[in-house]
Amino acid sequence: MNGNYKDKDKPRSKQNGLKPKKQLGQISNLEEYIKSHSSQIKISPFLISNEVEKQEIKDIIKKEVDKFLEVLKPNYNARILDLISSHGEYSLELAKRGFENVEGLDRSSILVQKAKTNAEKEGIKVKYREGTPRKLSYPNNSFDIVLLVGNVFGFFDTTLDALNVLKETFRILIPKGKILIDIIDSEYEKKNIIPYYWQWLDKKHFILRETNLSLDGESLIIREILSHIEKGVLSDSFFSIRLYSKELMLNLLKEVGFKNIEIVDYSIDIKSKITNFQIGEKHILFTGFAEKELEERRVRVKKEQRNVVVILGDPTKRDPLKPNNIFDEDDFRAIDKLKESLKDIKGYNFIYINNHANLIKDIEKLKDKVDYVLNFCDEGYYNDPTKELHIPALLEMLGINYTGASPQSLAHSYDKSLVRGVAREMGIPVPDAFLIKPGETIFELPFPFPVIVKPNFGDSSFGITQKNVSYNLENLINAIRDLRDLFGYDKPILIEEFLTGKELSIGVIGNPPKYPYKLLPIAELDYSSVPDDLPKICGYEAKWLPKSPYGKIKFVRANIPVEMERDLLEWSIKLFERLDCRDYSRFDFRLNSEGYPKLLEVNPNPGWHFDGFLAEIARIDNIDYKTLIEYILKSTEIRLGLLSSDLF
Repeated sequence: MNGNYKDKDKPRSKQNGLKPKKQLGQISNLEEYIKSHSSQIKISPFLISNEVEKQEIKDIIKKEVDKFLEVLKPNYNARILDLISSHGEYSLELAKRGFENVEGLDRSSILVQKAKTNAEKEGIKVKYREGTPRKLSYPNNSFDIVLLVGNVFGFFDTTLDALNVLKETFRILIPKGKILIDIIDSEYEKKNIIPYYWQWLDKKHFILRETNLSLDGESLIIREILSHIEKGVLSDSFFSIRLYSKELMLNLLKEVGFKNIEIVDYSIDIKSKITNFQIGEKHILFTGFAEKELEERRVRVKKEQRNVVVILGDPTKRDPLKPNNIFDEDDFRAIDKLKESLKDIKGYNFIYINNHANLIKDIEKLKDKVDYVLNFCDEGYYNDPTKELHIPALLEMLGINYTGASPQSLAHSYDKSLVRGVAREMGIPVPDAFLIKPGETIFELPFPFPVIVKPNFGDSSFGITQKNVSYNLENLINAIRDLRDLFGYDKPILIEEFLTGKELSIGVIGNPPKYPYKLLPIAELDYSSVPDDLPKICGYEAKWLPKSPYGKIKFVRANIPVEMERDLLEWSIKLFERLDCRDYSRFDFRLNSEGYPKLLEVNPNPGWHFDGFLAEIARIDNIDYKTLIEYILKSTEIRLGLLSSDLF
């Protein structure tokens, strides 16, 4: 799949609530199409990979950094924060020049991931994290220098937003710490607006840009239309860049408390009409000192060890989801691997509970002796999968902190139809589907075969095998009958369109958007080992029966368009927050035959096994099993306030 996967000529499913995008012609007032400054910023998958432009931007950034260093004269051991770091161009350039303590923060998970990738490619050690500049997670007095460069001030919605960012910047600077702000020259821009121009990007792509001044004269309104000579319009985007006068910036800095403010005008020689709208020819630098007293830092006495209770399934009791309904050799090996990994994590004392007959009494005895519970009991209370939420509910009632999702989150995610409804309400596409209610024997199939038949309630793919994929009415009736025989006639059944494209998973470790988090690489299920005559599904056979034709399915790094990657990550973060997931989760999507992704499932407490899907996806990014478990522990501790938020 090449170019923009969102082909605007293709209609979207009405059931998903998505309509085809209307093609816009000439527009007299661009401002009518701007909702807010920041919410309209989009990342074009083509523009960020245009090598010609990339090189020119790199050359310009080198010249800008020359100017920044000339003005700041920083020490090489200075702690520097590149606030709103975008792709990391400025922080990487500083690190290349020998500055060892450089960090970057951006509000976009896509840009943070891009910056991390750029740093890894160049072998440069720079830490990047996601966060909001309006409420920074750093402690007071954390940095010697904070940079707000690349005209990032232009993307704040209001002057009040800008003021709040400056207050947060002042807070995290040490006394006499320096701020440096780089903005485009507003007066120059107003006088030199080019209403229209177009530019070839390569032999097949060209861009048309329109620029207006807003009615209040405080913003540039920009429209960019990216086109392909054969495919036509690929994207039609609107941006708003706020303009700041010298007087306004000076007043804002003074109001926050910055002293010794200096203003420096400088110019950039731009060879072409570069498509990166953050770079103008005339710039203004503002520098100032944070005039404040040094606060006495509270010194926390670090506990030598954390006492953590690990709750697991009960191996002495029947488990209806496992083959033969018992814990087998693979289960005990997984438990041993977990204990080995936990033993290697320093600073912890782990206490294991797996006897569910005495579970409540055992937890009550330890209540005042533990920091929190590592809830790895995905089997459920008494190994009953419908009672997975009972464990966190019990811990809630006893006032004991724990890892993972809340009872409400687990209850919601157990209901596939409910999750579909939440996703559709949020504008996240889901497969076409309908629900067969208990007792219903007559129904109408509102979409064509093939379809897949699923129990509406449940996880671990229990009840889902190759026989659930139906290509005709006889298959469908048989699959419904088999599910009712397995689960009972009092349970609803979900009939979904069977998606045949790539199957993708995204792992999230941490607690977005409030706390630091890590996005594992988007992974694709490799079905190449499955015989051609079998449906490509990851059901019960793939997860529990290694000797079946599905036993060799594995995850590989996904190869998908940048724009699709951005959408999947954005949807996953939104679902994480909306469904109250915590500490670690996995989100599964699949492409339809036309290449559009749709949500399959939300897994708020995905399997913790060393050979489970989450661990397999983590290994794609060279994260071993022990480190993955440690990330989950640390994410929980940050959420609970037991650990500072400096992790990923």
